[in-house]
Amino acid sequence: MNTLKSTRTLPSAFNNYRIYHQLKCSINQYITPEYLTKRLEDLPIQFKTPKPRPWKPINLENINSRQILGIDLEVFIAILIGSINTEAPIRHYTQTSRQYLEPWYPQLAKFVGGKIAKNGQLIELGLWEKEEQRHTPVLMKVYTQLTGEKVKPNPHKARHYQPFLDSYHGLYHHGFHRVATEYGATCLYLWLMVHTTGELRAILEELVIDEINHMTKFLGFGIWAFPESNFLKIGETILKSMKGKLSYDPQQSSLMGTLNRMTEVLSWSTWSWQNRLSFMFTCTYIFYRLWGWTNQLTPAYLESLLGKPLSKDVFNESYLDK
Repeated sequence: MNTLKSTRTLPSAFNNYRIYHQLKCSINQYITPEYLTKRLEDLPIQFKTPKPRPWKPINLENINSRQILGIDLEVFIAILIGSINTEAPIRHYTQTSRQYLEPWYPQLAKFVGGKIAKNGQLIELGLWEKEEQRHTPVLMKVYTQLTGEKVKPNPHKARHYQPFLDSYHGLYHHGFHRVATEYGATCLYLWLMVHTTGELRAILEELVIDEINHMTKFLGFGIWAFPESNFLKIGETILKSMKGKLSYDPQQSSLMGTLNRMTEVLSWSTWSWQNRLSFMFTCTYIFYRLWGWTNQLTPAYLESLLGKPLSKDVFNESYLDK
């Protein structure tokens, strides 16, 4: 139950304490080893019998601006627009990931991108897309409820599949970026959830649960598929993806460039310093909790769950064949 009150009726220092308390409680509720492990162990089940997670019934007509706590309405609306435009090109995201995965891990490729006919037509949606495609319409409905107006999505240009001669590093690079974006969505929606109440909080909670589910599955799968990954390799991946650039490039997958773009689309410059600090706390604490969980994912456990991953030699042979 949300115990936060409107910032208009509480002293600032006390309200900030409540915000951080709620953030920590919510993160401790959802980012636990037990909860994350259940989400990961669900992945091989979803490979065989994919079934979208049902959302609980929520009366969206009851959403109103009084349910926003500690964020200016204008800032909240700007974040909504940025989220809508980021979520909207879900088909491009799923098909790009499918192309990277299909030669090596067809089960996960189908999970994210569905089934493709020989003529290239999509004949079956992937479970990831089925769950993610619910987000844009509901965010648009929230926008309408808060403003009385309709919003027309302006999706950003999603990056196309770019084949790498070195398939091993190409897949690792793309997978790392996909986990990072799911992590960012988890942080943002959980942060927004804590700043809301009523039906608005309830719908944001559904988004949070979806994003945690997907983030956990992709992260766990990545640790299984690339067991030799470490901080040095992650740092090397970030530096290589940057190629000396800090700005966003739609033709180049760069984590720093993506962060730069997201600060723009989410109108970061208009956030109060209290909002910025609490959001950075959210990202840091979620990362801390995730790191503790990943340290428990031993190769033996992951192989018992997902089988034996492809060796680097298999990728190297493909590279030499080309």
